[in-house]
Amino acid sequence: ASNYEETADIEDGSCLARTLPVPSGFATIQEAIDYSIDGDTILVSAGTYYENINFNGKNIALIGEDRETTIIDGGQNGSVVIFESGEDSTAVLSHVTLTNGNAIEADGGPGGGVMIYHSSPMITNCIITQNYTNTTGGGIFAHAYPSGYPAPTIKNCLIYNNTAGYEGGGVKFHYSSGKIINCTISNNYSPNGAGGLVASVKPIEIINSIIFDNSGSQMNTIQQPANGIDITYSNIQGGWEGEENIDSDPLFTDPD
Repeated sequence: ASNYEETADIEDGSCLARTLPVPSGFATIQEAIDYSIDGDTILVSAGTYYENINFNGKNIALIGEDRETTIIDGGQNGSVVIFESGEDSTAVLSHVTLTNGNAIEADGGPGGGVMIYHSSPMITNCIITQNYTNTTGGGIFAHAYPSGYPAPTIKNCLIYNNTAGYEGGGVKFHYSSGKIINCTISNNYSPNGAGGLVASVKPIEIINSIIFDNSGSQMNTIQQPANGIDITYSNIQGGWEGEENIDSDPLFTDPD
């Protein structure tokens, strides 16, 4: 039997929302996800977890102890985290590092760190670094059906040192709207398209963020979104029209 804590009654009183601890209650994060139901919270203790996880349509919160010390390592075995079953904004991924993802088109597609397909999760307070795809979206890839309009939100995240073989080294939105809030996208690489961020077809919104020091151009729009990329209060290398945007050296600290 797995150990978990029942924390609050669901409105109809028929069941309880639960807190599922990893690794004390469940040996792996995926095991906890598979056991969970909508509304549950998975709490992951500090440590390195060698997994490739899939939310499998569960609208749950997955929260690490600390994003610097709670690490999900994809082992170069596909995307580190996948949302592909219509998860909504109550599906939350928070306070973890996602690294060492390797998404190869023949094995399932783009999105080395996170692959989002027709879903609208909230990704917050995460570090997404050193992930790779041979296609698009080295750090994060979000895709929707042409007629769909999901809107994932990426907030308070560091997205750096990711690589895409084609375009969007940091982030690629394809037929997907979304928001990027209080994020830093830096030192990502792509040989053919913008190293930082690429958006197509649907409008996206960027607020209070830094996009700097990515290879080639910082951002690019293809299949021009109807309402474009709406950027405000942000520091964009090369400049970008919008309210209170600047183009100024962000003075990143040398890690050495």
